Order: sequence, then C-alpha cells, then structure tokens
Amino acid sequence: MELVTDAVNKTNIEGSAASSIYGMPVDAHSPFYLELYRKSVQNPVAFWEELGHLLDWDRPWQQVLDNSNQPFTKWYVGGYLNACYNAIDRHILAGRGDKVALIHDSPLTETVRKVTYQELYDQVVLLAGGLAKMGVTKGDRVVIYMPLIPETIVAMLAIVRLGAIHSVVFGGFAARELCSRIEHVEPKLVIAANAGVEPGKVVPYLDILHSAINMSRWKPPQPNIIFMREQVALDILDDKADILWSTVLDMGKASQPVACVPIEANDPLYILYTSGTTDKPKGVLRTIGGHLVALMYTLKMIYGIQPGDTWWAASDMGWVVGHSYICYGPLCLGATSVMYEGKPDRTPDPGQYFRIIDQHKVCGIFSVPTSFRVIRRADPEISYGRQYCMKSLRAIFIAGEHCDYETKAWIEKTFKVPVLNHWWQTETGSAVTATCLGFKHNLNPPMYSTGLPLVGYEIKVLKKDGTEALPSELGRIVLKLPLPPGNMATLYRNDELYRKLYFQKFPGYYDTMDAGYKDERGYIFVTARDDDVINVAGHRLSTSSLEDAVLRHPDVVDVAVFGVPEPTKGQVPLCLYIPVDGCKKTDAKLSTEIIKLIRDVVGPIAAFRLITSVNNLPRTRSGKTMRKAMADFARNERVILPATIDDASVFSEIRRALQHLGYAMSAPDPIVAKLLD
Repeated sequence: MELVTDAVNKTNIEGSAASSIYGMPVDAHSPFYLELYRKSVQNPVAFWEELGHLLDWDRPWQQVLDNSNQPFTKWYVGGYLNACYNAIDRHILAGRGDKVALIHDSPLTETVRKVTYQELYDQVVLLAGGLAKMGVTKGDRVVIYMPLIPETIVAMLAIVRLGAIHSVVFGGFAARELCSRIEHVEPKLVIAANAGVEPGKVVPYLDILHSAINMSRWKPPQPNIIFMREQVALDILDDKADILWSTVLDMGKASQPVACVPIEANDPLYILYTSGTTDKPKGVLRTIGGHLVALMYTLKMIYGIQPGDTWWAASDMGWVVGHSYICYGPLCLGATSVMYEGKPDRTPDPGQYFRIIDQHKVCGIFSVPTSFRVIRRADPEISYGRQYCMKSLRAIFIAGEHCDYETKAWIEKTFKVPVLNHWWQTETGSAVTATCLGFKHNLNPPMYSTGLPLVGYEIKVLKKDGTEALPSELGRIVLKLPLPPGNMATLYRNDELYRKLYFQKFPGYYDTMDAGYKDERGYIFVTARDDDVINVAGHRLSTSSLEDAVLRHPDVVDVAVFGVPEPTKGQVPLCLYIPVDGCKKTDAKLSTEIIKLIRDVVGPIAAFRLITSVNNLPRTRSGKTMRKAMADFARNERVILPATIDDASVFSEIRRALQHLGYAMSAPDPIVAKLLD
C-alpha cells in the first residue's frame, strides 16, 4: 500500500504561514477531524479495521484492504456477516426488541403505525421462511416493487437474511422501466404491493407488474408475492401468476425461524438501478461489509444520530437514500426510522413536516431543498407549521440538488437549526463531502459549500488536461483511488462499462462527472453535473450559480436555468422563474429587475437576457426539477417524460413560455411514459 508522505505541507494563508493537512489549514478546522482524516487517507487499513467492529461478524476478516485489482477494491476480505442480523437480531438479543424501529406516517391513508424491532423480526423471519420454501437461496436475486411502507423493509431484510440479493424498483416507474430491470437482474421472483397512493390517485402496481412481466424476455420461475393494501385498493390476483403475502407468511414457521445466512463481506447486498436508465440498465452493485460499516459510522459522525434517536430521511426506498438511511443505516445503529408517505404541502397542508418533527420527536432530517421550497411557496408565513414544537430537532441535512442561499436562509430561520448541505451519489452510497456534527465541524461553512471531505476521500479538482485546478478554479471533481468502504463494487453484469465510465478519463481516480472547485480552506463546492455547465462564448458558467443569483430577488420563489443554442455565442442561459404569490409586478418589470441583478452579481459575461415567468416547473415525484427535459424541449427535440413526473400538463405552459422567447417553436408534444406500456 502506498503511503502519502506529503500530507503536511506549508501554505500561505492570508499572508501568514500555517500548517495544512491535504490543503486544509490546521487553524481553520477541528483538530479532531483533521487527525481522523489524515489517518484515514495515510493509513486506511488501520482506520477502517477499527471501524469494522461496529458490526457483528460471523467470521472475522483476514485482510482489511485488497487493492490488487484496482478499481475493483475489496474491504474486510474473508469476513462473513449478515445484514439482517446486524439490523434486527442483535438488537433483540441485547434486550432492545421493544424499541421502535420504524414509524410509518401516511396522511394519504390517514394512518400512523409504529413497528418495534421485535415486531419487525417476527415479520421478517416468517417471510424469509416462506421465501426459503419457494426456493430462494444465497445469491438469488429478488425484485421489489413496493411503495414506502414497512413491508418494503420487511421484504428487503427477509431477502438478505437468506443471503439473497434484492433489487428495489421505485414504485412510480412504468411497466417498461420495470421490465428492463427484471430482464437485466433476472430475479427468481418479484415481491410487490397491489397499489400505491398519490394525492388524488391510486397507482395500480399490480397491473403495472403484470404488464412488465408480460413484455419481459425473462419470466421469473416463481409466482409474484403480492402485499394487498386493502385500505387503498382491492385487486383480484391471477392465481397462476400471483400469491398473497399473507400466504407466504403462513409458509414460514415462527417456532422455527430461518437462520441468517452469513455471506462474505464482498458478496452483493443489493443491486440498485440509477434513475433514468431504461434502454441500457446501469445497476449499481453494492457489497455488504464495507457498506454497513460506512452507514453506521456516517449516521453517527455526519448526522449526529445515536441509538434510540428518531431520524427521518425524507426519501423513498427506490432511491439510494432509502437504502442507506431509511433502512440499513438506522436499523443497524438501533435508531428509529421515519417513513413518511405524503407530500410537503398538500397532504393535507404545508404543516406536515412540522407535525412529524413534533409528533415523533425527530432529531435529524435528510431532505431535498425542493421540499422546503414547496413549503415556503405554499405557506411563507408558516401559518400551518407554527403550532408545532421543534425542540427535538438538532439539524437539517440537504442533498440531491443544489440549494440556493435564500432557501437555506429561510429553512434556518423557520426551523431554527443548522441547515447543512452535503454531496454524494448513488454510486458512493453515502456522503463524499459534508459538514458533520460528529467531527466538530464549523456549522457555518462558506455559502454554497457542500462541506469538507469525508474521511477516506482524497478529493481533487482537475482540468481537462488532467492537471490540478487552482483554488476556486472550476474543474471536474475526482476521487483518488482506492475508494473507502461503501462505494459500489461494480456495475451488475458489466465490469467493462464500470471501468470505462468511471475510471478511464482520469486514471487513478474515480470520475464523479460533477463540476466544482475547492477554496483555500479545503471546502468543496459542487456547482452542477458537468453536463449542466454551459459554455457561453468560451466562458464556462454553472447554471446553479445563475439560479442562486435569481433567487436573491425577493419576488422569486423558484427558478430553473438551462442552456439553449445561440448562433453567435454557442450557448446562452434561459431562465424560467416562479414569482411569489401575490406579486404585483408585471412579468416585464420583474424580468428586467432580475436581468439587472444578474449583471450586478455575475456580470455581462452571462449573456442573461432570455427570461420569463411561469406558474409551475416540471418536477419528478421525488421533487427534482426536470431541467434537461426543458432544455431538450427548447431545442425542438422529442422529449419522453418518465412516469414519475408529478404533473405532465405543466409542459403546456412551458411551451408558451419558451415560444415567447423564441424557442420550442416546432417542438413535438412531450410523450409521457405510460404506466402499463
């Protein structure tokens, strides 16, 4: 293993010489953090060996790190363990079975349900027993197509109890997307709910599943296991294709619970397909040992969560956040995990986030900035939320998209806790940069920063020629190999694409494909996906920085900026913004004020003139603004909208707005992927 010998050097900070560790001045950061970070990079074997003891192992590892076949790095080689045992069994054996594991809060079904660790265990062993009777064994794959309900986690844990591998598909995906994943993962069977529920509609999961399997080249050899949500919808099963969840539970024996199957630390835990992959599925394969270690450690050190605390990751089980911080992280730690089946603003009102914090005594939240923008837009004076007590809350963590300063300031003022941005990817499984409660970081990092490097990550910003960018110079963010535990092991059934996509461009580094920069104190700034950096007459501009500037205007509540073609400059930014409710200014006046603001903040270099207001922006159900779809639409390209779009009718207004600015003049109507096609 190569040791880094030049970690401590001298650098000039504001005219005075000061020691620094990997570009981070020692007088600017917590000595506690800097020492742990130095150890994690210089001597990762010693660092991660100590943390491996956070888990219970059936057989200890023989080798902490095997990097002989880079980038296919292995951690805790030869160690055997079981994820279900670490998430449930060990807590019960320690006498904590009566502690609440899951709180399912569903305004959509008007229910609040608490599940203890003992109750979770009882359901898991029955389902695992039934799955074993159906022939599910170590190494088999099982697809899960379910909404955000406790039974989804029961299914995940029952599968891994047997040493099998789950692949959870987001419940909003249409039949064709589900089909592509079934064909690629080739499951022994599929576990699904009969229905999901959204405001004002029921999502027919069972019909979608049947349609997907009918069109699939792979036919699962065992019948579909269907959990019937009777309070949502009553469906008739296909006797030849389906079997009731309750029937499978009856096949298991509580008196003879199926034992946990130990698997090697570098065997697969799950396969998760990255969003938007339909024609060529890209399945992130995560192994068990290093991932569970990383989740337990980060839940404590980033988020400040301890066993017994109530933690809420406002996401879905179909995304990486759900896997990491709704299921495995909190349960392995012995915390309580909130599962919220609802919207921030309309199930039934914008006070729901406040109610959940108060009612369940939530200590920490992980959410996307859009959720808070939605609350702010619907109820800027917090008339619904102010009746609730926020005393249990210690911090709010945001990720998944850029957070503008105005939104961050509003969240802090409203919830009266630090709002801490951090950055990670489906591929990494947990944060790469963050402002961490457990590392004694300064809770007021520089504006727009995503924080400092997490332990184990040596982060560089490189220019196109591979040389390192100067402080505050925009470039491509890369991570030096070997990557720490918890990162993806490969792409399922495609080692070659894994090597080519992530490691070929910058040898010796993982290419995040994100653009950003480092400042003089070592803080990382992620400006956008590199694709979202537009080139205006040779000048690279981040669309997120332009959005930040627009949102400084007090009459703007939300915005999307994306690049459109322009014959002279190549590309120019186009801005669609949403005014605050009750704004008295005309579109022309407000747009003129915003253009002036951009000139003052960014400068004339931005060529910022294409701007108009809209009432709504297109978003996915998870809250992300669909900038690429709007950019393609503006270029008159055919746009296929995913079934996960919240409201496709918004594109009628988007068309009018773009045509007002001279774009989308011949764009065909967007096609919405149908759930059953």
